[in-house]
Amino acid sequence: MNIAIIGCGFVADYYLAALPSHPQLRVIGVFDRLRERTEVFSKAYGVNGYGKLEELLTDDRIQLVLNLTNPRDHYTLSKACLNSGKHVYSEKPLAMEMNEARELVALARTKQLLIASAPCSALGETAQTIWRALRNSAVGPVRLVYAEMDDGMVHRMRFRNWHSLSGMPWPYKDEFEVGCTLEHSGYFLTWLVTMFGPAVAVTTFSSVRIPDKAPGEPLNLESPDFTVACIELKSGVVARLTCSIVAPHDHSLRIIGDGGVIYTKEAWDYRSVVYRRRMLTIRRKTFLSPFRTRLRLPASPFRKLGSKRPHTMDFARGPAEMADAIREGRPCRISPELSLHVNELALAIHHAARDGCHYRMTTTFDPIEPMQWAV
Repeated sequence: MNIAIIGCGFVADYYLAALPSHPQLRVIGVFDRLRERTEVFSKAYGVNGYGKLEELLTDDRIQLVLNLTNPRDHYTLSKACLNSGKHVYSEKPLAMEMNEARELVALARTKQLLIASAPCSALGETAQTIWRALRNSAVGPVRLVYAEMDDGMVHRMRFRNWHSLSGMPWPYKDEFEVGCTLEHSGYFLTWLVTMFGPAVAVTTFSSVRIPDKAPGEPLNLESPDFTVACIELKSGVVARLTCSIVAPHDHSLRIIGDGGVIYTKEAWDYRSVVYRRRMLTIRRKTFLSPFRTRLRLPASPFRKLGSKRPHTMDFARGPAEMADAIREGRPCRISPELSLHVNELALAIHHAARDGCHYRMTTTFDPIEPMQWAV
């Protein structure tokens, strides 16, 4: 499938670095509103650079556009791509406001196109291994899930010196202003609803713990840097998700069932090791076994990204899944409805202080199939 990229900033390197694992995707060209970034990026990867957005939108060779722009531009550019007859895979979130996200999904449906948003880590080996274990009742009925998405005190790190492989700076202003919840909660939200079904309600709390993240620079810092959400899922499972750029780095997941616990330490590593510890009952006491069992990761058709890559996550797996679904005439695992549902959840958590602490979900989606190689 012929693809084009809009937005040649920091995250674009992650996608280009992962493309060799997905030969069904062919980059026709790239565009950034800053001409210098277009030129640098196109030269770094040996691809065509468009001088104007209109040139990309009117190029009939392009079937799928990757929208890797600032989150506040996602709605406008995704809408333009859909109106040009092109499928869209957007970086998270799908849109900054729920009415805009609904409009995009409705527009795609009207034009018989697909739109979806990152993250695609639910298609990774670790997530699929956990999901398979749950389908096989590895820990019995699940009662609780604890998910942590903490990135440490980013404001005290040398974030101004962070650059991608092609030399693009980390957009710290956008990251701080958009907020860590809209940027990162989707990683676990996608896992949760994929494994346990749609959410029906969420109770949330949000706070700005670090009001001055970039001293001396004018930033709009109303976005929370700490949120916690208790999510009620349709299956009856309850999940607690924390997200911050304050607490020490922790991307772990624990799934607690009647028969034990399944856990992994790093959601951003598609091949993070998965363990199970059983619940034991001896005489009057019931406790978690001190011994753990390592669950085998399935053999997937994707090659492992090298350590010299800009990231261990396979960012291109989402666009590849969309391209495969279109070619095979089947539902896309990262469906428009799933993306809309995750967008609503993320916005509800992000806007806890504005919209209230208890939120009833208004969207849902049909169950998705596990990856064939993970069954």
